[in-house]
Amino acid sequence: MAKTRYANPQHETRYRELPFAALRAVLREGYGLRDLRADAMAGLIVGVVALPLAMALAIAVGVPPQAGLYTAVVAGALVAALGGSRVQVSGPTAAFVAILAPVTARFGVSGLLVAGVLAGLMLVAMGLFRMGKLIEFIPHPVTTGFTAGIATVIAGLQLKDLLGLRPTRAPEHFLERLHAMWEARATASGWELLVGAFTLALLLLLPRVFRRVPAPLVALPAAAALVAILSALVPGFEVATIASRFQSEVGGRIVRGIPPLPPLPMLPWGGLEGGVSLHTIRALLPSAFAIAMLGAIESLLSAVVADGMARTRHDPDAELVALGVGNVVGPFFGGIPATGAIARTATNIRSGARSPVAAVIHALTVLAALLVLAPLLGYLPMAALASLLLLVAWNMSEVKHFAHTLRVAPRSDMAVLLTCYGLTVAFDMVIGVAVGMMLAVVLFMRRMAAVTNARFVEEHPSLPGPIPPGVLVYDISGPLFFGAAQKAMAALGHIADRARVVVLRMEGVQAMDATGLVALESALDRLKVQRVTALLCGVQPQPVELLRRAGIPDRPEVRVVADAREALAVAGELAAGSPGRGGGTPRPAAVTMPRP
Repeated sequence: MAKTRYANPQHETRYRELPFAALRAVLREGYGLRDLRADAMAGLIVGVVALPLAMALAIAVGVPPQAGLYTAVVAGALVAALGGSRVQVSGPTAAFVAILAPVTARFGVSGLLVAGVLAGLMLVAMGLFRMGKLIEFIPHPVTTGFTAGIATVIAGLQLKDLLGLRPTRAPEHFLERLHAMWEARATASGWELLVGAFTLALLLLLPRVFRRVPAPLVALPAAAALVAILSALVPGFEVATIASRFQSEVGGRIVRGIPPLPPLPMLPWGGLEGGVSLHTIRALLPSAFAIAMLGAIESLLSAVVADGMARTRHDPDAELVALGVGNVVGPFFGGIPATGAIARTATNIRSGARSPVAAVIHALTVLAALLVLAPLLGYLPMAALASLLLLVAWNMSEVKHFAHTLRVAPRSDMAVLLTCYGLTVAFDMVIGVAVGMMLAVVLFMRRMAAVTNARFVEEHPSLPGPIPPGVLVYDISGPLFFGAAQKAMAALGHIADRARVVVLRMEGVQAMDATGLVALESALDRLKVQRVTALLCGVQPQPVELLRRAGIPDRPEVRVVADAREALAVAGELAAGSPGRGGGTPRPAAVTMPRP
């Protein structure tokens, strides 16, 4: 593998330029003929790998196979040129199948294309508003759960072509589709299963023998050759192929299979009745949002994997903008939604890619194959493509990692993972991710409450001296967030007869939200009623600003000091000088609040 030369941390700041972030950085570092040769070889290899995948994924979505090729050509080139990742390859991916197939079933191909345009606009907005880093806050159990759920859906959908089933209906939801396939079990074909099993065996065995040759490049033509031989030798032999399943009208004549034409401009909404209306956009918006979110997650995860493999650094915001542009432009050339493809990106890196030029050459390779090999691609059996997607789903599911997470993760994370997985399979990814995120937030609240501690202390090694009589020290550690704040402040309401002054040590409170502020204000109000003076010491920068905006330093019953030493000194004076309760002590002339 050629050595990647782009690990210089000095170029990290250059990735803040939109668009062409990665390409500009590469050109500044110097790009020569040797780099071009490496990129050309890598792009050629990835293009060969992407060719059957693009067709198979388009078929799985419910659109003609050429739509997947158009996506790899148009979106693949645009995202690579405009984006913030040097070696990422974008195009149709397996992750989208579970989302796009229901959209096609409900709204047709034109509805899918319009949803892709809307999703692209959302992605552009996310990138321009610098929301790329927010994707990092999605918990790992959520991504693992919905990824495994999507893999399960993809694998289940391949049973139709793998077994040659002919269901009488195509429901929108996965479980209903499985039921429809079960109803059509009598139409299963042993020949289709034979071709699929033959292809799957080659896909599994070839990498062990020929590691440098992409297995689909050999397995799919071998399956087509097997079909041709059996058709000539076995009477009545028949299996579905791309040519027998799909046809297009070109120049007034019917072309079976894939038309040998480049992506041509078109109106995505041309097939919608009445064109694009507010009602149609409203109906497509939930699907478009799901496409945008999954596209962002998959693309940025792929970019992170690419950074680890190639020792580069990507700009997430530039990548989102580029992905959005690719998804806006792609449907105007017949392309379906695209995102970063982890497997193709890894192949690109292993093949020696050095810049985004490799991904552009991958798109040109797919275009050349579309123009030259279109008649031959029509002979590929549908069962062979189903076997390819079955293997993709297996690799995508990461069963070992899924099982490992269930074995070692806390029960709360297990609940999030299984919830996301189950809801993704039973309903869709949007519901799975939404409920999974809500459950993760609730569990996060519980964990924050568990790590936030508050207690009265009488002696402690960290205190600079003894605690004066009539003074209580209340030590708070951990963030004062919702869920934890009330627990931390609860004990302060029961000290009426125990102290004249309470010192609140807040060195361990790194952050405080509005709920924590309200809980603290309520505790201070109770202390005021009990005529107890409160001293806040060691307040950290973020809580300092929040307390200042709330006006707490200006309250007469509150003192704010820098550290515990000063707090004990002031508290001793206040307790000794109080005529009865702490609230009657005169306020010092100058009390300064530490600045952030």
